[in-house]
Amino acid sequence: MKISIERADLLKAVSQAQSVVERRNTIPILANVLIEAEGNDVSFRATDLDIEVVDKAPAMVERAGATTVAATTLHEIVRKLPDGAQVTLTADAASGRLTVEAGRSNFSLATLPREDFPVMASSEYASNFSIEAPKLRRLFDKSKFAISTEETRYYLNGVYMHVSEADGGKVLRCVATDGHRLARIDSDLPDGAMDMPGVIVPRKTVGELRKLLDDDDMKIAVSVSETKVRFATPNITLTSKVIDGTFPDYTRVIPQGNTRKLEVDAADFAKAVDRVATVSSERSRAVKLQLDEDRLILSVNAPDSGAAEEELAVAYGDERLEIGFNAKYLLEIASQVDRENAVFMFNSSGDPTLMREGNDTSAVYVVMPMRV
Repeated sequence: MKISIERADLLKAVSQAQSVVERRNTIPILANVLIEAEGNDVSFRATDLDIEVVDKAPAMVERAGATTVAATTLHEIVRKLPDGAQVTLTADAASGRLTVEAGRSNFSLATLPREDFPVMASSEYASNFSIEAPKLRRLFDKSKFAISTEETRYYLNGVYMHVSEADGGKVLRCVATDGHRLARIDSDLPDGAMDMPGVIVPRKTVGELRKLLDDDDMKIAVSVSETKVRFATPNITLTSKVIDGTFPDYTRVIPQGNTRKLEVDAADFAKAVDRVATVSSERSRAVKLQLDEDRLILSVNAPDSGAAEEELAVAYGDERLEIGFNAKYLLEIASQVDRENAVFMFNSSGDPTLMREGNDTSAVYVVMPMRV
């Protein structure tokens, strides 16, 4: 195999591939990226056996062929090459080496045979549809903060993507929760998605998917089966196993009867929470909210480190309420608001609180209070 490729194209492809590779693995081939050159393209394939990413890049292919080489080493070399460099990759099967040449730089890397590289079995997908990158980005960006990191509740270690009902119509919905907070985000249902099985997309896949979604004009082809999900752009295909488990009935957690309404500028609220939380104890991070007519007092009282208080002008017309929250959870939820106003709906100091952006119900967040 012998190819010439622009450094920028090579770096983009290799960086996507190497981020999938698991640093700590016991199977040497899984640390490698499979390079396949044919026609006018070269593809870079990496896998950790749960996720597989294939990134295509244009190249001048002098000799078609394939080999595998350590992904992180190749990435580091390409990253350090000068901008605009033309890179030549030459694989020699006899010596088991891949030569990387650019200008006066020359590297010789050990390779492993392509036959040893595990390729994810192709799956029959029950549902195939296309969705605009900004819509898919919003669904996952606004929900991923609530993914659980508790390994024992593995079925919460991802985002539940499924078809649901809202306002009398069908929507594509993403939900994530860790038991303390919950995010539920809706988008218009794309054509062809009606029969999609509900799947839990793992946390690592959500992180890798984010890299495909930066181009606002891009359409993402989504394919879903009971066991796998695939996201594809013209150049990158990301295939992942889904979490084998049942996502809990999240609708029971979303409060329906909360009537006490607080409206506050989201940015001002987040900054105020951040400021008073500076003195909160690392363990509990508790912040108390005291609500009176059109007035909110945020306070922290940490015997070991001190106390803090800040007052905000808000829109609130219900009876007095005192309620405590974990500052980190409040900050994460407030940072999801794209509009000016965040609307909090309370019931009592012991019940879950609902938050949304203005009157928009397509993004709803729930946070559990804590004793302060």
